[in-house]
Parts: sequence; C-alpha cells; structure tokens
Amino acid sequence: MSGDDEGRLRNTLYRTTTRSSRRMTPARRLLYRIAVPVALAIIRAWWFTCRVVRVEGVEHLDAALARAPSLVPCYWHQHQLYCGKFLVEQRERGLVPGWLISPSVDGELGAMMVRRFGGAVIRGSSTHTGARALRDYYQALVKDNVSPVITPDGPRGPRFKFKPGALLLSQMSGRPILPMAYAASRARLIKWDKFVIPLPGARIAIAIGPPVYAPRVTDAAGLERLQQEMEGELKRLYGVARAALQGP
Repeated sequence: MSGDDEGRLRNTLYRTTTRSSRRMTPARRLLYRIAVPVALAIIRAWWFTCRVVRVEGVEHLDAALARAPSLVPCYWHQHQLYCGKFLVEQRERGLVPGWLISPSVDGELGAMMVRRFGGAVIRGSSTHTGARALRDYYQALVKDNVSPVITPDGPRGPRFKFKPGALLLSQMSGRPILPMAYAASRARLIKWDKFVIPLPGARIAIAIGPPVYAPRVTDAAGLERLQQEMEGELKRLYGVARAALQGP
C-alpha cells in the first residue's frame, strides 16, 4: 500500500464526488510531499512549546472503550488543536480517531497530514455530501472500529451551536458520544472562526465528559433538547478545563 493510500477507508464513492476542478498533477503531488513534513514540523514544534498539565475525566474514555471498540469524540471546532492531539495519542488504549476530509484535491493535503499524525481519514464533505458522510461515518464507526471526530459547530458555524450529526450517528450505531474541551492559560483566537491557538509557553488542560448514549428513537423536540444539553455539556467541560489550570 502506498503512503498516499495508507489509512484510507473503504468509502470510495468520494473519489468521484468533488466540486473542485483541480487535478492531482505530479507537480501538485510533489508540492504536497514537501509541504506536509514542513507543516507537521511546525505543529509539533508548537506542541512542544506548550505543556498539557491536566487531563480531567480520562476514566470516561476508558469506560466507553470498555463497552465498545469505537466511539464519537465530540468537541467544538475551535478546540481541534489539543483535543485532536490528545486523541491521536490514545492508540495504546485501542482508540483509532478519524477525521472527515474533503474529497477534493485540496483536501488531500489535510488527509496526508492526518495519516502522518496516526489518524484515519474519512473522505467526504459535511457541507456538500452530508447524508453520504453520515453513512461513511457509520461504516467507520461500526465496521472499521474507527472513532470519527465530529465538531458539531463545524468550521462554518454558527459557533457553539450543536448541530445534530453526532446525535444521529450515536442513534444509528448505539455508540456513545464522548464530549471534550480544552483550555489554555494563554492563547490567541483566529479572527474568522475564533480557532484557539495557544501561545508558546502556555499551559493546557483537557476535560472529558461522561459518554452520552443517544436514545434510539426520539422526536424533533427531543432531538432539539438533546442538542441543547450537549451545548451545555461542552460549555461545562470548558469550565472544568479552565478550573484545572488554576489547580496545583
């Protein structure tokens, strides 16, 4: 298996489903092969300058994995940098995290980076091919025992609004949602989406909540109530992470 195919799941439908007119030319492939190691080195150097001082609630991850080999990690888009880092470091626990990456040529850059970090890649777009993405999330979760990460507000927002995808996936699969958040002692926010970038030397705390099992059957009002509860839980976990930074 080649380096580009390593970690690819079986959802081949997306190889022909893309809105980009770009093609993976030899020149572009060479550019990506150069850019990926550089980007990885920058991210790893950034991680090295910061220190994770507390992880609250790791027992909830262990409890969920004791019941099933995969789950649905869930955190705000803005918390990707360190929640994602934590997940790819849990291989010894049997966790294989996966990320949805656009099927376009542009998305191949992100896919190569995810594979190099040790994550699995699910090719699809939650914007343009949402139903198909949910189907392939299900396959990854149940058949491949990959734990697909869902950021319920997504990069396009609205910020801190819990869209129902994670709950629907939990309903379909019977696998739990694992809510997460992190806080940094010093950080900057990217202007357009408020993505959290810890400053060098920052201390990091991560908070993990109890696994949430969505009921198999619920009506629209019940689903909306669950969305509000999950918004509250992610807000609570951010507070837990903030408080952990104040501890000894």
